[in-house]
Amino acid sequence: MRPAIITYAALGIAIALEVVGTTFLQKSEQFTKVLPTAIMAVCYLAAFYFLSVALKTIPVGLAYAIWSGLGIVLISAIGYIVFRQSLDLAAMVGLGFIIIGVVIVNVFSQSISH
Repeated sequence: MRPAIITYAALGIAIALEVVGTTFLQKSEQFTKVLPTAIMAVCYLAAFYFLSVALKTIPVGLAYAIWSGLGIVLISAIGYIVFRQSLDLAAMVGLGFIIIGVVIVNVFSQSISH
């Protein structure tokens, strides 16, 4: 398997685990519910492991930009769908800019080995 595929798979898994962990952070109700708190902790630990795998190839600043950008967009979508949290026009435009930024970094940056 190509190193780029492994790197981006690890980063994708890290992002997914961080989003799941953040979802369970909300469900933990300030750490008062044991099971959601435990799931959150395991997801965050695993997310950082997979992020560390991606950091073998992707510079930390770029990996973190992708991680945080996609994480923000995904957790905002989960907040909207699962937790019925509203997103106004300004929030949606801002999230759109985040997506555009992640695309620009991935398509045009010479700092990432493709």
